[in-house]
Amino acid sequence: MRFVGVLLLLAAAAAFAAAASDDVAHDPPTATVERVVDGDTVVLSGGVGKSRLIGVDTPEVYGGVECFGREASAFAERLLDGARVRVGRQAEPTDRYGRALVDLWLADGRHVNALLVERGYAQPMTVPPNVRYAERYVWLARRARAAGRGLWARGACD
Repeated sequence: MRFVGVLLLLAAAAAFAAAASDDVAHDPPTATVERVVDGDTVVLSGGVGKSRLIGVDTPEVYGGVECFGREASAFAERLLDGARVRVGRQAEPTDRYGRALVDLWLADGRHVNALLVERGYAQPMTVPPNVRYAERYVWLARRARAAGRGLWARGACD
C-alpha cells in the first residue's frame, strides 16, 4: 500500500513537471519586458504589448493598494524588468481589457506565473478556458500558505 502511495506522488510530480515544460518544449516566441505595470501585468516588446499573466492574481497597487500589493509588484519588477522571456499562450488570446493573456518563462526555464504563486506573491485565479496550469497553481498556493510565504507570512497583512 505504501508503494502505491509513493507511485502516486511520483506520478503527480511528473505531471506538474510536464505541465510546466509543455510550452517551453514547443519553443514559444520570445519578447523583452519593457515595463512592469504591477505584479501580474507587464508590457512586452515585439508587438505583444500590455499583457496579463494567466491564472494568477497579485494584490492591487492602483485604485486602492491591497495588502502585499507593493511587495508583489516590487518582486515582479526585480524579476522581470528588462528581461528576455519566452511567451506562451493558451485558449483565449486577450482579456476583456484587450491585454494579451500570457504565460512567461525566464531564460533559465522558470515559469514566472508559477513562481509568483510559489513565493506567495499571487493567488491562483482560474478563468476558463485558460486553465492549463490551474491545478499546479492551487497546489503551489497551498504549499506557500502552509510555509507562511509572502501573503501568508506572519504579520504580512496586519
